[in-house]
Amino acid sequence: MRRGDEPSETVFRPGETCWRTARAERAAFLIDNEAFFTAAFEAIIKARRSILLLGWGFDPRTRMFPDGYDGPDDPDEVGRILVELARARPELDIRLLIWKSALPISASQEFFPHKARRYFKNTPVTFLLDDAVPFGACHHQKVLLIDDRLAFCGGGDISVDRWDSPGHLDEDHRRIMPKQEEHAPRHEVMMMVDGAAARALGELARERWWRATGEILSVPEDAGGDPWPDHVPAHMLGAEVAIARTEPAWKGRPMIDEVRKLNLACIAEAKRIIYLENQYFTSPLITEALAARLAEPDGPEVVLVSTQKAPSWFDHLTMDRARGTMIWRLRAADVFGRFRAYCPVTSGRETIIVHSKVSVFDDRIARVGSANLNNRSGGFDTECELGIQREGEDERLTISAFRDRLVGHFMGVTGDAVAKACVEFGGLGAAIDALNRDGRLAPIEPPKMSAVGEFIAAYHLGDPSDVSDSWRLGRRRERLIREAREIADARRPAHSSSKSITSGR
Repeated sequence: MRRGDEPSETVFRPGETCWRTARAERAAFLIDNEAFFTAAFEAIIKARRSILLLGWGFDPRTRMFPDGYDGPDDPDEVGRILVELARARPELDIRLLIWKSALPISASQEFFPHKARRYFKNTPVTFLLDDAVPFGACHHQKVLLIDDRLAFCGGGDISVDRWDSPGHLDEDHRRIMPKQEEHAPRHEVMMMVDGAAARALGELARERWWRATGEILSVPEDAGGDPWPDHVPAHMLGAEVAIARTEPAWKGRPMIDEVRKLNLACIAEAKRIIYLENQYFTSPLITEALAARLAEPDGPEVVLVSTQKAPSWFDHLTMDRARGTMIWRLRAADVFGRFRAYCPVTSGRETIIVHSKVSVFDDRIARVGSANLNNRSGGFDTECELGIQREGEDERLTISAFRDRLVGHFMGVTGDAVAKACVEFGGLGAAIDALNRDGRLAPIEPPKMSAVGEFIAAYHLGDPSDVSDSWRLGRRRERLIREAREIADARRPAHSSSKSITSGR
């Protein structure tokens, strides 16, 4: 333990900041979908009784081991793998539960996963679309379960435009889609756990199935075996894993906002470094919590990694503009020079799409899941994430190594190089300044906004915080302003003159 670092009470409080905690005998971080797809394939092949997938999107044509050519009979297509496995092993129950996406989103995915119903028709694989959410909300959980013995959870879906390697090359013909076009570089992170943590995620997934279908699934019969992929080393042993959720209030069920509460608790707990990777950053609540920490003379540094420009026109119109306001707010609060916001690019300056949802607080807390740092993920969509808090010296080195590897891979350097630079230059931001010689972590520049853009950002169009304000823009804005002010007033030092996001810049 570093001098001056006293042990912390856990931020994972069942019934408040998480659903429950459960032990994983092994836990591992999978950086980018080359690692996820390879591990998932091996685990699927080892399954004996059950494969259960929850997803936002899914495409059965997805190649698990793309090679630069996409043909009509590729044996590594995930749909073909699942169907052949189900036919060869009648005792294996394979079920896929995917969000029934709205028409504009379906169109952007060639109407998959809707077409997947036809793909799996008259096969032993059970494929269902889940629309059991309020209008405008989505099922955003991404969980893969094998025999209730192994679970994957994170930000990645199994779709044709998601594969990439940690190299994020300018041109990589393996990033191929069914019509032979090459998709953009993309960054994803998943977490893999076994033991009681996997069984708890199995319980969560079966409850989702019951809500969607009315069918009660039994716990898979224990058939022995170990589906953990042989080639993946465990990064942690005997870890207590927290499971945090978001669920909207609907049909008599109360809203669950464990992820939102956990975000605020972790930000308040951080002592030195807050590292955030996320697709979106639009939450005024999280922004004000970070701004309050940046205003502290001895508060933590904050490093955010996101995409410079969202690939979707709708997200660019809504999320990017709101994010610009949040970044301006944090820059205004950053009187001690501890805030940095980056977007990664390839060596040829092509944008890398950051789709991961990762947060690391000091070297104690690591979280990986499906939740974005926006309003929707706090109370409107369904989300699931895993978190680990460790206090032992070796355990904390594992968490810091995970963070440093993430930071380093964007710049083409090792995690060890980042760790050494952090010590030499006195922090993560300074380490990035020293190592980022090729500018592969570029500063995020908020977009210039017209009057329409300012309106969209101010009222958070497309980004409701819960069901109650999904159709009431005025209420959404008033509520976010009120809650953000409460956070700002609770933590702002008495001498601070930094304005909140609600009072302009």
